[in-house]
Amino acid sequence: MHTNKPTLIAALVGSLLLAACSDKNAPAAPQMGPMPVTVLDMQPQSVPTSIEVMAQTEGARETEVRARVGGILVKRLYQEGDVVKSGQPLFQIDRAPYEIALAEAKARAEQTAREKQRLKGLADAKAISQKDYDDATSADAMAQAALRQAELNLSWTTVTAPVGGTSGRAVRSEGNLVSTGSDSLLTSIYQTNPMWVSFSLGESDLAKLPGGRVTENLVSGVELVMANGQVYEQKGKLNFVASNIDTTLGTQALRAEFANPDGQLLPGQFVRIRLLTGQRDGVFLVPQAAVLQTEQGTLVMTADGESKVAPRPVKTGEWHGKDWVILGGLQAGDKVIVDNLMKLRPGVPVAPHPPGAPGAPGAGGAPGGKPGAAPAAGNAATQK
Repeated sequence: MHTNKPTLIAALVGSLLLAACSDKNAPAAPQMGPMPVTVLDMQPQSVPTSIEVMAQTEGARETEVRARVGGILVKRLYQEGDVVKSGQPLFQIDRAPYEIALAEAKARAEQTAREKQRLKGLADAKAISQKDYDDATSADAMAQAALRQAELNLSWTTVTAPVGGTSGRAVRSEGNLVSTGSDSLLTSIYQTNPMWVSFSLGESDLAKLPGGRVTENLVSGVELVMANGQVYEQKGKLNFVASNIDTTLGTQALRAEFANPDGQLLPGQFVRIRLLTGQRDGVFLVPQAAVLQTEQGTLVMTADGESKVAPRPVKTGEWHGKDWVILGGLQAGDKVIVDNLMKLRPGVPVAPHPPGAPGAPGAGGAPGGKPGAAPAAGNAATQK
């Protein structure tokens, strides 16, 4: 089909003119104002000083359950992992051979007792020598001892718990031949109340302490932090402090003790131990997300007196809940920015507002929150 070129050009020019007129009538784009940011008003606080390290739980007493007599294991009498009482039957070894041995020992003991009694009258009448009577007395004593041993052997075919606690996995199963000695282990029992927690402090942790080692007088409290971050409700105490430093590892071994009435702690769990070593005054608490690690060092973003972004190098200590403990670089009244950090640049104007301010992003989540305070509701379990 033939197209008239002048007509097409005229149509294009008309479209451009119409678009230009439309752009002139369109409203101008609004100018972007200062970025709203949430700030915390820094005030000096007092926080407990602590050292937190990995640790592992263990039963306060781990007792091995061993067979005292050999034989075929015919039955397991407990459920693995259950709490058992002292004296509770755990395993049954075949009784038949020991019942026969007991019957033989009983018959022998009765025979020697009769012989002793018969010879006693003859010895009194001087009808036999004193040696014959003494030999009969000795034979009876040995037979009575053998009878007692046979009774014990039969009783030991029922293997009982020597102590109360949480039972372990059975090492031998039904039908196995059990023998005494090194092959006699059947299971173990763990006393889990109280629970012990073993850990060590390395050189970097020891360097924070006076004298470079832990003493019982230095530790004011012991806390256990579970794998989910919650602090165990029972407070602990140190029950072992090594008097020397391991020359190979450069560590000091310690052990803490915690009440475990509900069995919440199990042997072998990996947890964290927090040693409270005192109190530090005049420090500031800043949320961990607001502390930035850069090539120039650790810093926070603040809003200065002109409401402009001002980076501030800081010196950090340890964690306190969800906050960093700031040891230096901040002063009372500084306003630390805690959100929109990736969008900030030094000198950029901002519109600072306190947490929970009306109209602020996220307002209503924490109304009435105190600036500079550590998070309360969301991390109550990890606060000191």
